[in-house]
Amino acid sequence: MMHCMTNRLPAIDYRPPPHTGLDIQFQDQSLLVLNKQSGLLSVPGRGPDKQDSLAWRVQQEYPEALTIHRLDMETSGLVVMAKNTQIHRQMSLLFQERHVQKQYIAVVDGLIEQADGKIDLPLITDWPNRPMQKVDHDAGKASVTHYKVIAQDAQLLTSRVELRPITGRSHQLRVHMQSLGHAILGDRLYGSDRVQEKAQRLLLHACRLAFRHPVTHESLDFTHETPF
Repeated sequence: MMHCMTNRLPAIDYRPPPHTGLDIQFQDQSLLVLNKQSGLLSVPGRGPDKQDSLAWRVQQEYPEALTIHRLDMETSGLVVMAKNTQIHRQMSLLFQERHVQKQYIAVVDGLIEQADGKIDLPLITDWPNRPMQKVDHDAGKASVTHYKVIAQDAQLLTSRVELRPITGRSHQLRVHMQSLGHAILGDRLYGSDRVQEKAQRLLLHACRLAFRHPVTHESLDFTHETPF
C-alpha cells in the first residue's frame, strides 16, 4: 500500500499562517508552553523559504529558547520549550523516559467499531518515500498508541478519537490510525483522496501535556481546546 503513495506526495509549497503574535499558554524562568498553529513548522526546514517556524518566531522574542519536542507541520496544539540548556536536558530526559503525558484529539475516517484499544505496531522510515513512515515488524522501533472513541457521526462516517501515544515516533498517530483503516481526515501523506477531501487541514490537535516541573517539581497539566 505504501509504495504507490510516492506519486501522490504533495508538492512542497510552504505557506505558514500569518504571525499575529505568540500564543503563550504558560511561562516562567524555565519553560514556555505554546499553542502551535496548523500549517507552521515546529523548527526551520531546509532552505531559506522554510525558516519561518514556531521555534524561529519564539526565538525572535526569547533568543535563549530551545526546542525539546516537535509537532508535525499540519498538527496544531501544545508545545513546550526550554529557556536554558540545563532545563532542555532535564525536559528532554522526561520525554525520553516517558514521564510526559501527551494527549491528542483527532477526527478519523469511518466508524471505529471498538470503543477503545491499543495499537502496538513498530515503525520505521519508508526511505524511498521519505518523510513517510511505515509499519515494519522486523526492523521497526516499538510504537504504542492508546485510543478511545469519544463521538461518531453516522452521516459523515467519521469518528472523533482521543489518542494517547506512549512512544513518540515520527508520524506515529497518523500511521497507526491509517493502519487501522481509519486515516485522520485531511492527511495528505497517508490518507486517500477521499480522506484528504474531507477536511481543509489535518484534523489532529495536541490538546494536553502533563509533567512534573524540572525545577519546582510541581505537577503541571496543560490543556488546549481542540479547534475543530
